Amino acid sequence: MADDKEKLLALRNEIDAIDRTMHELIMRRTKVVESVRTVKKDSNVKIRPSREADILYRLMAEHRGPFPKRELARIWRELIVATLSFEGPFSVAVHHPEDCPDYWELARDHFGTFTTMQRHTSARAVVEAVREQTSTVGVLAFPDHEQTEPWWRFLVSEAPETPKVIARLPFIPGGQVHNRDADALVICPVEQEETGRDRSFLAIESEEDIGYPAIERVLTEAGFSATFHQLWHDPNRPPGWTYLVEVFGFINVGGRPLQRLHDGLGTRITRIIQLGGYGTPLSDQDMAPAPDFDNGDDA
Repeated sequence: MADDKEKLLALRNEIDAIDRTMHELIMRRTKVVESVRTVKKDSNVKIRPSREADILYRLMAEHRGPFPKRELARIWRELIVATLSFEGPFSVAVHHPEDCPDYWELARDHFGTFTTMQRHTSARAVVEAVREQTSTVGVLAFPDHEQTEPWWRFLVSEAPETPKVIARLPFIPGGQVHNRDADALVICPVEQEETGRDRSFLAIESEEDIGYPAIERVLTEAGFSATFHQLWHDPNRPPGWTYLVEVFGFINVGGRPLQRLHDGLGTRITRIIQLGGYGTPLSDQDMAPAPDFDNGDDA
């Protein structure tokens, strides 16, 4: 019994030593983040969603041992968001209809326990809060085919302060959200950066209803594979037809594929605007236990 107590004390002492090392590394990491803030001092919005996604992709790929990946990802999300405040004010505007708290829960899961969040019953109010930077980012429902007045129409602008899509929620699967089917997008006025696991949004404007099948055919010819589309029609606003298209992959605004899309659609359209995009959320495969973890099933 005495030997067991001594072994337990030694193990607890080892845990305490590891905890001190972890704390020292967090403090060291914070100093580096402060240096990053100095380098990025001329940038109004400091958030880098593609880098945040890359960090989680790498952690999930490199992780070994029985510690659950979901909790590991949650720790790093809290760490990332906590240090965002060192780079400048950070807050979240959330579309929060009275009968639907889902997007508030998604936002809290992703942006941390103590991040300042504001409720807005209007989706347009969320977009305006982000456009005016009274909130750093906004969280809104993923577009729905049933919506007759979709919020994404407020992003169809080439003005530099216009928000763009930067992330999709939930990023970490298995969160404690009441509606497990809830799906949201995050907006912020920053440009999309490539992660290698991307989806991108395009708005295609036309003065006539050219039909999505025609757009899909040209998308395919230009090398794009669409995963979602939606039409917004406003007869009082020229051009009156705007197609939202989500495609697989990262879109280089000045790249040849986008130019091929322009050329293929020709004079039938007035313009194509890139509305941002996101690194795809972690999948169940990403979160599967590491291959060297023996869960004891063979015992």
